[in-house]
Amino acid sequence: MSGTPSRLDELANRAGTWLGRSPTAAEGHTAAVVADPFEQIAWRDTYAQSAGLRELAEELAERHDHAADLLADAFLAAYKVGPRLRERAEMAPSRLVNHQIINSLVESPEFAELHRETAGDPYAAAMAVLAQATALRDMLERFRPAREQAERAAKARQDAEGAAAAVDAALQQAAAGTGADGTVPAPAAEAVRRAIDSAEAAGAAARRAAQGAGQTLAATAPGLRPTARKAVAQAAGTVREEAALMRAWGVGPGELERLPYDERARLAERLRTSRLARWAELIGRFRQMADGERARKVENATGELIGVTLGDDLSRVIPSELANLGLPELRAVFAARYAAGELMLYDSQGERATGRGAIIACVDTSHSMYMEGPGGGTREAWAKACALALLDQARHAKRDFVGILFSSAGRLRVFRFPAGEPAPTARVLDFAETFLGGGTSYQSPLSAAVGLLEEEFDNAARARGDIVMLTDDECDVTETWMRDWNNAKHRLDFRVFGVAIGAPRAAETDSVLDTLSDNLRSVEDFMDVQVAADLFRVI
Repeated sequence: MSGTPSRLDELANRAGTWLGRSPTAAEGHTAAVVADPFEQIAWRDTYAQSAGLRELAEELAERHDHAADLLADAFLAAYKVGPRLRERAEMAPSRLVNHQIINSLVESPEFAELHRETAGDPYAAAMAVLAQATALRDMLERFRPAREQAERAAKARQDAEGAAAAVDAALQQAAAGTGADGTVPAPAAEAVRRAIDSAEAAGAAARRAAQGAGQTLAATAPGLRPTARKAVAQAAGTVREEAALMRAWGVGPGELERLPYDERARLAERLRTSRLARWAELIGRFRQMADGERARKVENATGELIGVTLGDDLSRVIPSELANLGLPELRAVFAARYAAGELMLYDSQGERATGRGAIIACVDTSHSMYMEGPGGGTREAWAKACALALLDQARHAKRDFVGILFSSAGRLRVFRFPAGEPAPTARVLDFAETFLGGGTSYQSPLSAAVGLLEEEFDNAARARGDIVMLTDDECDVTETWMRDWNNAKHRLDFRVFGVAIGAPRAAETDSVLDTLSDNLRSVEDFMDVQVAADLFRVI
């Protein structure tokens, strides 16, 4: 009662609820996803390197508070191997909307598929965030009433904390004037009681505001599930498509991990905008087919038994020879014949890789190669995809690869990929994207190919190279040139594989291409990769 002295212990007991509160602890966490320092560093580094993330954060921040925290949570949910969200009660009221949005994304059935593509890969995680940008904008707008209520709840909570601090101050002032018997002067006691009343009112207001914010949040959340599912599925598709694009162009995960963020982003953009970008699936199928054919091909593979020969291959020794090992007196004879390479062996016939020199792909880039076929695809895309698979073939066999792009007489570009050196992706793209236009001349590219094989023979004593001629046209060669060609072929022992792409005349058995080739095939369906399967078994 006002004017009545009170004891200090009575006042302290009533004020106990409001004493010793820590405003910092009461505020709660601002991050919905639990992350260790290294994961937080990964976010900061990626954010610093990604102009797209910074621009999105700035755009969202113009209309919504704490947008950067939301993007950090979305990134960490995708990046962390085992993402874990904090409980709602642990969050600062001002970040409850962020928590609910991230929870909607993570609980989507499609999130597991996305996470398989992004876990541990900061670039892919950033790409997933950017792919979800439209959905994040939409969800933030729809959560605006809940966020406004959350902000009011946060303000009410701050007011309650201020009132609690006022109780503490009033009680300390009352303690300073307390008599020896523990009695507090009436004015000081009244000040403590007013402070307690204010704190109780502020606390009640804070609880009502928090309850209202929670109800609004809960009411809005179910309507966001379709948006969240669509966003996660779209992000998974985007990340998966880029990964497939990289694989199609021969860029492996190891190489991607070594690339700085900005270089990887530029490479991805170039691949997406490449002239042959829409044929990435065809390129990938070619490379997969070539991998499969390469797996079937084993050097000196056992095939059809055709007789008995002599040698020292113990895996092919005939049983009668092995029987000699069972007789002590004949073991020395066996050892002598083994050392001399005169053991009797099964002789077999199978597919063998006989080329040892460079693999050279001569790709026609005349105007007609730009034409599309009835089944889709272009002649150029088929030829370039085949050539890129031959590049893989050469690197696997530790052979040099040369791509020669040609059209009219004298118009050609040569791309060399030595076996002992890396094949830079930018250089591979230059080869794939270059298109010369014009007419068709066989002599220029084939003369250049012979010159390269001669150089290889002179410098490294390697012969038996392979030339693959990919063209859609038929043209003549001079008798003098043909004579020189045959002489070089005899001297260097190279093979020529002709591929007539949608060209009836070039595919004829009496055509110039057939005359030049040891092996000729024709391509009618420009999406069919199996027509070249045997090519990868014999090269």
